[in-house]
Amino acid sequence: MKKGIIKSLGIFALVAGFQANSQEQNEETKTMDNILLAEWSGPYAGIPAFDQMKVELVKPAMLKAMDAHLTEIDKITENPEPATFENTIVPFEDSGDLLNRVFTYYGIFSSNISSPEFREVQRELSPEISEYSSKISQNTALFERIKTVYENSQENPLPAPEQRVIDLIYEEFAMEGANLNKEDKERYAEINKELSELYTKFSNNVLAEEENYIVYLTEDQLSGLPESYVKAAANTAEANGESGKYAVTNTRSSMDPFLTYSDERELREKVWLNYYSRGDNDDEFDNNEVIKKILKLRDERVELLGYDNFAQWRLQNRMAKNPENAMELMKAVWPAAIARVEEEVEDMQAVANREGANITIEPWDYRYYAEKVRKEKYDLDSEEVKQYLELGNLTQALFFTAGELFNFDFKPVEEGSVPVFLEDVKVWEVSDKDSGELIGLWYLDPFARPGKRSGAWATTYRSYSELEGAKPVLASNNSNFIKPAPGEPVLVSWDDAETFFHEFGHALHFLAADIKYPTLNSGVRDYTEFQSQLLERWLSTDKVINRYLKHHETGEVIPDELVAKIKKAATFNQGFATTEFLASALMDMKYHTTDPDKIEPRKFEKETLDELGMPDEIVMRHRSPHFGHVFSGEGYATGYYGYLWADVLTSDAAEAFAEAPGGFYDANLAEKLVKYLFAPRNAMDPAEAYRKFRGRDAKIDALMRDRGFPVPEDAEE
Repeated sequence: MKKGIIKSLGIFALVAGFQANSQEQNEETKTMDNILLAEWSGPYAGIPAFDQMKVELVKPAMLKAMDAHLTEIDKITENPEPATFENTIVPFEDSGDLLNRVFTYYGIFSSNISSPEFREVQRELSPEISEYSSKISQNTALFERIKTVYENSQENPLPAPEQRVIDLIYEEFAMEGANLNKEDKERYAEINKELSELYTKFSNNVLAEEENYIVYLTEDQLSGLPESYVKAAANTAEANGESGKYAVTNTRSSMDPFLTYSDERELREKVWLNYYSRGDNDDEFDNNEVIKKILKLRDERVELLGYDNFAQWRLQNRMAKNPENAMELMKAVWPAAIARVEEEVEDMQAVANREGANITIEPWDYRYYAEKVRKEKYDLDSEEVKQYLELGNLTQALFFTAGELFNFDFKPVEEGSVPVFLEDVKVWEVSDKDSGELIGLWYLDPFARPGKRSGAWATTYRSYSELEGAKPVLASNNSNFIKPAPGEPVLVSWDDAETFFHEFGHALHFLAADIKYPTLNSGVRDYTEFQSQLLERWLSTDKVINRYLKHHETGEVIPDELVAKIKKAATFNQGFATTEFLASALMDMKYHTTDPDKIEPRKFEKETLDELGMPDEIVMRHRSPHFGHVFSGEGYATGYYGYLWADVLTSDAAEAFAEAPGGFYDANLAEKLVKYLFAPRNAMDPAEAYRKFRGRDAKIDALMRDRGFPVPEDAEE
C-alpha cells in the first residue's frame, strides 16, 4: 500500500476488486484488542495472523490505521527545520507501517476469501480510503517540503538511490494534482472519492455474476469431457448442494476446458454466453452505466491537470511515454494476428465440414475445433500433455528454476508454524542455497472457490527495503486451479503451467529485491510484466522437462516426441491468443483517448471492434463490462497494452539466453538477469536496466518470430 508513495490511484489499484461488510458496533470497543492492528509477531521477523482475521475487525482497524498514518504525516509537516531528504523523504518513506499491515488482511478478505459481509465493509470503506489518500496527495505543506527537496536535488544531485526516490515521489504528487489551486484540488478529491465507489461497485458486480451463473450437467451431457474435469465438476456440484450433477462455474478455469472438450454445442454456447456476458445482463449487476461514469470522471480529473485525455496523463511515466507509441506497437502486430485468425478459422471449418457438423464456426466453437486441428496438424492431444503436468511436480520445477537462476532454496515450513487463512494454503521458507541466509516466505493459494477472484496473481504481504530493516519478504502466488476430488491429482494444461511460471516470476521479483527505499519497490506497468513473462520460458527447457514433467501415475518423463510436438505447435493458435488480447488492449486505449460523452460502452465496443476488423469468431479476452484490469481500479487502465510491450522485451531477452553458451542456464547471463532485471525493481530506469542486460534496446522482430508472424522490415521496439 504505502511502499513509498501513498496515493489515491495507488490505493484504487490496490482496492481493485475488493469488497466487504460490517455491522454497526461500538467502534472504540472493536478497536481495542484488534488483531489486525497488532504488530506481527512470531518467527521471520513477524508474520500476519491470518488464522485470527475477522471481517468485523476490518473497518475499525482501517479507520484507526489511516488516522495513524495521517498523524505521522503531520509530524513531517510540522518540522520547523528546512526540508531535506533526511527530515522529509526518509520519514515519509518510513511511515504507514500500521496501515500496510491492515491492508494485508484487507487484501486477503477481498481477493481470496470475499463474502457478502466483507463486500459491504468495502463499500463503506471506499470513500473513507479515498478521502484519506487525498489528504496525503493534496497536502500542501507536505508537497512544499517534497518540492523543496526535489528542486534542491536538481541543482545538487543526490546519490543514485536517493535521487531516484525523490524524482519518483515528486512526479507522483505532481501527477496527483499537488500543484492545483485550492478549488481544483477539492474537485480532484471529490472525483477520486466517486471513482473509488464506482471501482468497488464494478468489481462487486463482476464477482456477483461469477457466483450467480453455474451450469449443472447431468450424466448424459458429459461427452468429450476429460475424466479429471468430470471428477472436479462433480466435486464442485456436491460442494454446492447438487450431488449427482456436474458444475461448470462461471470462471475462466472452468469455462475454458469445457469449451475446449465438450461435444455438446448448445451447452458450449450457454457456458460461453454466461462467461462473456458478465456485467452485461441488463440487471442490477450491469456495469455499462458504471463504465460511463468512470470514463467521464477520469476525463474530468486529468482535464484539471491540463491533459487532453486520460491515456496521455497515465502513460507519461511508462516505457511507452504516450498513447501514440503504445498504439503504434499494437497496430504493428494487429494485421498479422487477424490474418492468422482467418487461417485458423479455415482449418477449423474444414474439420467441421468433414465431420458433417453443418455449422459455421462461432466463438463458442473456437476452442473446441482448435483442439481438433491441433490433434490433426500436430498430433498433439492437450489432455495427453496434462498427464505430465501435475501441480506438485510443477511447484518443484519452480523451485528448481529459482535455484538455478537466483540461488534460492525452498523448504516447506513445519505445519502450523506459520498461520494461514485456509488449510489449502501452503508455505515455504526461501533462503540462499550457499549461505543459508533467509530471504523470505512464499505462500501458495492454488484452488478456485466461491469468494476468490478469478485468474492468477502474485502479491506481497511484506516487501524488502533496507530502510525498513531488510526484513524477510513475504510473497504469495494465487491460482484458480479446479480442486480435484479427494485422492485425485491436480493436472493442468500447458497454458496454465505457463501461467504458474509467470506468476512465480512476479514472486521472484519481490524476493530478489535489493533496494534501499520502499518507493523503489513500485513498478512501471509496461515493464513489470516482462520479468514474469520471461520466466515462462524455463518451463520448456530440457532440465525442467527431464526432471519434473513426469506422468502422474507412472513417473515416466514426458516422451521426447511429445515435447517435440509441443514445441512444433508453439505458434499454434497464436491468431486467437494475440487477437483476443490485442482487442482488449486496443479497446482500453480507445476508451481513454475518446471523448467520454460520445461513449455508450456496449455500442462503442462493437463499433470500435468492427472498425478494427475484429473477426466474428473471436471476442475480447475481457469484454468491457467485466474488464476488471481497467474498470475495477487504475492499475492497468490504459496499461493493458503493457503485456505486449513486455512481450517485446521477453522475446528479445529469451533470444539472448538461447544464444548464450550455457543456454537458459548460462551463469553469466543469469547473473546479469538478477542484477539488472530483478534486484533493482524501480531503482533504475527500466530502459537503462534492459540495455545493461542486453547491451542494446529490444527489437520487435523477436516477438514476431515467437508468434510465427511475418517480421516487418527494420522492426524495432
